[in-house]
Amino acid sequence: MADKNVSELDSAGLKAELLELRKEQFNLRMQRSTGQLANPSRFKAVRRQIARIKTRMVDINRTAS
Repeated sequence: MADKNVSELDSAGLKAELLELRKEQFNLRMQRSTGQLANPSRFKAVRRQIARIKTRMVDINRTAS
């Protein structure tokens, strides 16, 4: 679901996706530290997707206020 458009998700979906991406980011860091990381470019993609989700969550909270 990481490639899904963020604007299509509701607040609960965004929170779930953020949690999933944070877990993936942690796993990537552990793989890097043990020398098992196969795809280092995934770091950038995950980091950017987290930023997109956080931005969308702020937008949702602004419109709700």
